[in-house]
Amino acid sequence: MSNAVMTFPDRRLSPAIDQVGVEERAARFCTRSLKKETKLSGLRLAVTMLDVTTLEGADSVGKVRQMCAKAMRPLPEDPSVGPAAAVCVYPRMVKVAAKAVEGSGVKVASVATAFPSGQMRLKERLAEIRYCVNEGADEIDMVISRGQFLQGEYRAIFDEVAKCKEACGEAHLKVILETGELATYDQVRWASDISMAAGADFIKTSTGKVSPAATLPVTLVMLQAIEDFYERTGRMVGMKPAGGISNAKLALQYLVMVREVLGEKWLNNEWFRFGASSLTNDLLMQIRKQETGRYQSGDYFTKD
Repeated sequence: MSNAVMTFPDRRLSPAIDQVGVEERAARFCTRSLKKETKLSGLRLAVTMLDVTTLEGADSVGKVRQMCAKAMRPLPEDPSVGPAAAVCVYPRMVKVAAKAVEGSGVKVASVATAFPSGQMRLKERLAEIRYCVNEGADEIDMVISRGQFLQGEYRAIFDEVAKCKEACGEAHLKVILETGELATYDQVRWASDISMAAGADFIKTSTGKVSPAATLPVTLVMLQAIEDFYERTGRMVGMKPAGGISNAKLALQYLVMVREVLGEKWLNNEWFRFGASSLTNDLLMQIRKQETGRYQSGDYFTKD
């Protein structure tokens, strides 16, 4: 990574956000009409962009293994669907997940850095990242210190992201902004710029534990930040909306937005992901509807 990328960003390059304009533009993505073939293609693409996730206190070895099986073969009777991009688990389940998906091409992501609060000393947060990577994580989903950000300690945020990126080694780093706590689109834009400049491979909206989580307008602000960063540096950064994306119709609207803002280069799971625990089954139901002309009951799909 070049020194230019790792330089603290100039806030003058982080434009003020027109709230009305952003929300109006985001709303227009909800009005797009897709032909049947395009819709089916989009649904299948969305499955391959899933970070299939379980982040609950009741997570068990068996539950994680079942989730991994579903990520590898979302529709067991149709191997052309999927696989998902990754499974996302807590640190202590990384080794279980890594063994379960070994050889499948499905990545293992782990939340780290005292997810979801981020309220832990940086020393322990970095140690948690190193633990996850040593256990077999391909990707780390970190949370920024929102309290520090909201207090204006922006260089501290830059430094923590840079140190977390260094701790990742070869693993990719997704930086969670927790946009529901940042209050304004301007704050979301500035947090995005800081995170990318500090080395983030992806920027991510939310932990899924705070409401509101991902929204189309917030994601649009982050996509525009990615576009501007790419134009300045030539470095592509991925995007991951997470939380609240529970149906296929909304997922397709996100894909339309990515295509129109960033272009075809970002329309793959190397550069775009959905953080979802409940989206998978609706995508599968809609794929079956497009292929057969009728809905199948949710009982035909596993709940993992």
